[in-house]
Amino acid sequence: MKRNIYLKMIPLEEAVARAKNALDRETLVGVETIPVERAAGRVTAEPVIARHSSPTFHGAAMDGIAVRAESTFAAREGAPVRLAPGRDFGFVNTGNRLPDGMDAVIMIENVVMDGDTAAIEAPVAPWTHVRRIGEDIVATEMILPRHRRITPYDVGALLSCGVYDIAVYETVRIVVIPTGDEIMDYTLRPEPGPGQVVESNSMMLCALAQSLGFSARRMPPVPDDPEALAAAFESALSSDAHAVVLVAGSSAGSKDYSRSTIARFGEVYVHGVSAMPGKPSILGVCRGKLAVGAPGYPVSAVVCFEELVSPVCAWLGRAAPKCRPAVPVRLARAVPSKLGLVEFLRLAVGRVGDHYVGLPLGRGAGMMTTLTKAQAVTRIPAEAEGIEAGKEVAAELFVDVTDLERTLVAVGSHDNTLDILADMLMRRDEPVRLASSHVGSMGGLTALKSGAALLAGSHLFDPETGDFNFPFLNKYLPDMDLVAVNLALRHQGFIIAPGNPKGIRGVADLARPEVRFVNRQKGAGTRILFDHHLRQAGVDPGRVTGYGHEEFTHMAVAVNVQTGAADCGMGVYAAARALSLDFLPVARERYDLIIPRTFLDDPKIQAILAVIATPEFTTRVEALGGYETQLTGRIMEPGMGLGE
Repeated sequence: MKRNIYLKMIPLEEAVARAKNALDRETLVGVETIPVERAAGRVTAEPVIARHSSPTFHGAAMDGIAVRAESTFAAREGAPVRLAPGRDFGFVNTGNRLPDGMDAVIMIENVVMDGDTAAIEAPVAPWTHVRRIGEDIVATEMILPRHRRITPYDVGALLSCGVYDIAVYETVRIVVIPTGDEIMDYTLRPEPGPGQVVESNSMMLCALAQSLGFSARRMPPVPDDPEALAAAFESALSSDAHAVVLVAGSSAGSKDYSRSTIARFGEVYVHGVSAMPGKPSILGVCRGKLAVGAPGYPVSAVVCFEELVSPVCAWLGRAAPKCRPAVPVRLARAVPSKLGLVEFLRLAVGRVGDHYVGLPLGRGAGMMTTLTKAQAVTRIPAEAEGIEAGKEVAAELFVDVTDLERTLVAVGSHDNTLDILADMLMRRDEPVRLASSHVGSMGGLTALKSGAALLAGSHLFDPETGDFNFPFLNKYLPDMDLVAVNLALRHQGFIIAPGNPKGIRGVADLARPEVRFVNRQKGAGTRILFDHHLRQAGVDPGRVTGYGHEEFTHMAVAVNVQTGAADCGMGVYAAARALSLDFLPVARERYDLIIPRTFLDDPKIQAILAVIATPEFTTRVEALGGYETQLTGRIMEPGMGLGE
């Protein structure tokens, strides 16, 4: 099969410029007149001129009496001026029109009434406490310039000066067409079979478009058939859309037809950008409309939309692209990167001490959960080979900055109970968001040492002492004052397929060549525990098939076994139970939260301690299976082991 060949990859900025140069926005996006009350978020197509002034009369700015200022000039304390009702003053409330001939208002608390007569003991200057005609807006004045995105406040100002209808540019309309033989239409509520996936990218992009002020609609999925794709694409081009986005089919595979389809109806100006993810993105023009080939992986599709489609469509609609606020963030760990490509690195971000810390999330283009977990994104420049741990970077926020203050950064070992903890923290009156990075117990201790986390989850077993965590704290963080709070005792063992088809009975069986093992990453407490049992059994790690196959969570290990990618892996019982797998117990261990004492008074740490002290938390943990909670919430001491 013939495969596509990328055109020369170009910077994102150049790709956007090429698309703009090839489009005629004057004819593509028209102007319409709409009622002002529906205009918020739209962009003005011409200057907006006030039809009348605001206010249209001299009005009282205070409750009191309206007077002629000159009639009060002789007033002195102890020698008041007396004013007659009707002739010399009139009562007014805030907002009332001043009676003819009156040019000032005296607050009611400064007026002494003697029968119907008002006694004034202090003079007032002309226009005191008066909103004068045109004080805010003067008729014929320009209220809004051309190409201004209309705010809710603008709506009020426009109506107040008599502008009831307004000329605005059309909302840019986008049609999204998902493609691929393997995708299933989510509207059918499908159960995917082997090799099938539920199509979700199209609605994600439609929702993203709408959040940016565009209009978007989705067409039903189209299979990898050139004629079917051409028919769907032509239908979209024949509609009132200003832009058509083909999702998937933009890469170099033999069934990637987006480029040829766009070329069939117009011209391709960009195929390949120097960005990661998002490299295969396509931009073209067909029948005067923007044509886009977005990559099929969700993170790549988002980068294509945010960095290419959004700025071009904003330009079409004469709106400034929406920019995210940025804050300085220190990376919790080093991140390598490829030269020549701008990399978009998504981060979970929270405050640790006096600075923000960013936890790099998974970098795979297909990892949709990085989109849901991220609070920010940073860009690694094309000329950089990566960013060192602790380096400060500019992070563009997806959330309000106050969300960062409510985020608790945890780094260390993965455990299923953290999901329960995260849920209960968010249910508090003052919610706390748990952002956890699963880098293993040793990685968590390293993060504490560098000031990159408020706490670390750890279950490091020391065979010499039979104790957990403290021997490692004394060795690697001797100068830090740390507190270990137990989260739970848990059962570790071998996760195996139902029925144990390979007949695995113990560690020695892992040396059999037909048994495929899946390991945890270096520095993980589970890895250290496994290596300890290998030594006890006299098994050379080199004889374990798959010893170098590493995963970062217990659930990832369990999924490997469930799908047949491995026959066995070491993890907690709860992970095996969650996926209906068998479990061979190996050890009980203590999982602690390691917290610098200086952070104990942090409200987020106090929230965690309050949650794990509740009966609900221990009940939910025990319901997972393979956990014991008799030590949960207790501050541990060296030598306590399993507390027995």
